[in-house]
Amino acid sequence: MISSTESRASSPLIETHTIDPIPLTQRHGAPASQFTLWFGANLQITAVVDGALAIVFGAEALTAIIGLLIGNLLGGIVMALHAAQGPGTGLPQMITSRAQFGVRGAALPLLLVIIMYLGFAATGTVLSGQAINRLFGFSAPQTGMIVFGALTAVIAIVGYRLIHVVGRIASVVAIIGFGYLAWQLFAQYDVAAAFGQKPFTLPTLLLAVALAAGWQMTFAPYVADYSRYLPADTPRAAVFWPTLLGSVTGAQLAMTFGVLVAACGGHFLSDQVGFLGGLAAPGLAAVIYVAIVTGKLTVNCLNAYGGFMSALTVVSAFRRGQAISGLARAAYILGFILLSLLIALYASADFLKFFKNFVLLLLAVFVPWSAINLVDYYLISHERVDIPALYDVNGRYGSWNGVAIGCYLSGIVVQVPFLSQALYTGPLATWLGGADISWIVSLGLTSLVYYRLATRQQPVCRGRQ
Repeated sequence: MISSTESRASSPLIETHTIDPIPLTQRHGAPASQFTLWFGANLQITAVVDGALAIVFGAEALTAIIGLLIGNLLGGIVMALHAAQGPGTGLPQMITSRAQFGVRGAALPLLLVIIMYLGFAATGTVLSGQAINRLFGFSAPQTGMIVFGALTAVIAIVGYRLIHVVGRIASVVAIIGFGYLAWQLFAQYDVAAAFGQKPFTLPTLLLAVALAAGWQMTFAPYVADYSRYLPADTPRAAVFWPTLLGSVTGAQLAMTFGVLVAACGGHFLSDQVGFLGGLAAPGLAAVIYVAIVTGKLTVNCLNAYGGFMSALTVVSAFRRGQAISGLARAAYILGFILLSLLIALYASADFLKFFKNFVLLLLAVFVPWSAINLVDYYLISHERVDIPALYDVNGRYGSWNGVAIGCYLSGIVVQVPFLSQALYTGPLATWLGGADISWIVSLGLTSLVYYRLATRQQPVCRGRQ
């Protein structure tokens, strides 16, 4: 067996693998890397905004913090279960959906994944561009966004190992930056007075739970992309726990900070970057801008890297041949970043607000996908995947799987009455006082229905080949 050091030393600087299985001789790393990556990806400005929204939606501060913690734990468990698949398959997350939906049927959730991550990348680019402009004094708004897009492109093209390095750096920078901001918040505001301003209500608690659970589940479609290089004999629990703890801890710290900022009456949501920079003492705002950019750079690289592999998975299902050149790989990544940059550059503020709301509504499509993927992998296939069949439309998974697709679409439809989003609020959500429990309903029903139908359709366990 080749050691991790040997395999790492023989690996090229720029990653060459895409949606193909990672050979056992090239596996390397330790599960602890999952903690730093997901901690750094979560302790960042957008998670702060997510926490602040709980207050905007009417929750009392303590209620919001408790609800966010519950949501982070529940959503984080789902997300970490996906991460644990990486070492066993050696594959990116979304290509394993072919085992449930069929080689071509998996394009349905994949296309929606790409749209969502384009939206998150675009809005993240706007915030990071503002921080870069303030840091270096650029006057043209587009300058910072272009610089940020270029940084994202370089890191995403170099690939897996550099993304993990950036995640470790972001973790350290975030602890320093947000630790300092928390200290400044307590020094400048009466934080204790933020508690008890409103009465407890169940709908606002459930809204906070949904905000955090939805946040965690957005990582599910690509979380295994960053654990697939780990040795195949890595225990699943050794991947699950660092991923869960890193993601939940980073997100909860950021969201709690967001709750306190919003509850203290700061005008954070109207100018997120400016408000955080203004909390710092004179001369130290630059540290905060670096922390903002570093945190967003980590998650933007995740978006670009996962987005390009999702796009490649769709394209490869409808054309012959699976291997692509390094140049083509770079072209996919650059195309994704360019598109997200164009959205950020040319879209108006109102459009960005609309698009972000649309992206949040799209979260409803990932709950049933997650339910189907996890039930199939852990309860039906028992962690066995016929890897060659994932690339063969004539293989055992076929082109289209009607059971999975039907359950998936039903899992989306069943949420509609329970949705409570900016673009749409369902009648049952209104009856519940605005509480959004759509994801709970879909997760439970989709899991039960898919398990029942899929076990009838495929009574023989699928084996890994």
